Amino acid sequence: MDAEQTTSDARRTMMALRAHRRGGYEQLVYEEAPRPVPGAGEICVAVRAASITFAELTWPETWESDGADRTPVIPSHEFAGVVVEVGPGVTDLAVGDAVFGLVPFNRNGAAAEFVVVPEEFVARKGPTVSDAEAAAAALPALTAWEALNDQLNVTAGQRILIRGGTGGVGAFLTQFAHRLGAEVTVTVTSVAAEDRARRLGADHVIVAGSESDARNRGAFDAAIDAVGADLPEWLYASVRPGGRVVALQEPPSRELADEYGVTASFFVVRVDRARLEELAGLLAAGQIEAAIAQTFPLSDGRAAYASGALPKPAPGKTIVLVS
Repeated sequence: MDAEQTTSDARRTMMALRAHRRGGYEQLVYEEAPRPVPGAGEICVAVRAASITFAELTWPETWESDGADRTPVIPSHEFAGVVVEVGPGVTDLAVGDAVFGLVPFNRNGAAAEFVVVPEEFVARKGPTVSDAEAAAAALPALTAWEALNDQLNVTAGQRILIRGGTGGVGAFLTQFAHRLGAEVTVTVTSVAAEDRARRLGADHVIVAGSESDARNRGAFDAAIDAVGADLPEWLYASVRPGGRVVALQEPPSRELADEYGVTASFFVVRVDRARLEELAGLLAAGQIEAAIAQTFPLSDGRAAYASGALPKPAPGKTIVLVS
């Protein structure tokens, strides 16, 4: 094989984390895979950092598209990197641009050396923001933004309860709700997390175990669940009649919503480039923070996903770093 052919082959392949069968992290293997080519309106990004949402291996969209099996699949849909190729019709981005954003959930993700994504799913990343920070912010920050602005239309002075106010999405909910001028109450899992919750903007902090206190019944205009493990009845009870409950990971109980006279909703985040650009500005200005719990190299991507069953060493997202 001559040098020209070797170079050509290298351009057609990449290293990636893939699963050939449905399942959990045990199905993931680090291996050579075809390098994606951008189509019309798409860009190819050399990935520098990819963020993990552990639940994505349980989503139907991860494994199929329009009912068709997609395996082998590449996980991780939150990323930052550098544009290396643009497809026909791309007008606003160019090779060399540093970007961050999301991959549609029914496409191969960013746990790879390269990812192809529609141009409108990314925004430019400021030079003062690290790739890991940008990747850590993309999905949870957009989710928090949509929950507060589109689902709840939060305004100054409203009383907002956030269940899990220092988690991946919860930390952004706390920061954004504070910026909107709401009176923010959050729940945390331990006394140790109380200081961080207040630093993020919480006015009041409830430590796990005291959420069902009768004093909190009907005390809030709205409540948001950022934990996702069976919405507890006390969350519905905490909201005044006519208020709202928003769930981020599973549909809420219609029966409990009716019982307490609240409107309960569930949504899947939409990618909005204008909001990604605003997010980039907030990160660059240091007005919000993206927490990183731990990092793994791409070659240890399986261990990164396996860590979801273990206690985190710190609050924040788990990041896969790609050289």
